[in-house]
Amino acid sequence: MSRSEACTKGIRVLAQSQYVPERSSPEHNQWFYAYTVQIRNEGQETVKLISRHWIITDANGQSQEVIGEGVVGEQPVLAPGETFQYTSACPLNTSFGTMHGTYQMVIQNGIDFDVEIAPFSLTQPHAIH
Repeated sequence: MSRSEACTKGIRVLAQSQYVPERSSPEHNQWFYAYTVQIRNEGQETVKLISRHWIITDANGQSQEVIGEGVVGEQPVLAPGETFQYTSACPLNTSFGTMHGTYQMVIQNGIDFDVEIAPFSLTQPHAIH
């Protein structure tokens, strides 16, 4: 398991990945990773998650960008002290890689800002790369 943590303007993002062997097929160059993200509003204002921007890089250095509205079909609103958590997944064509990115948030007054998602690894347990 790999973990990361970042805090931007009072929004703390904790991410954790896990290899999913039952959905992977290394003999066909397919590795599958699940990741869980917890977004916690430690600030003083209510925020809404508008969109996500992920950069996924495989072991060959090939990067893929994923940009879209919300997360897992939702655009959560977080009042001060509230937390939103979700789990999603990422397939790779190599046995390891990394993910990082940003969430675009908006404050009730309409001002938007980006929140960092710190890099975390997509690796199999006990693998050395």
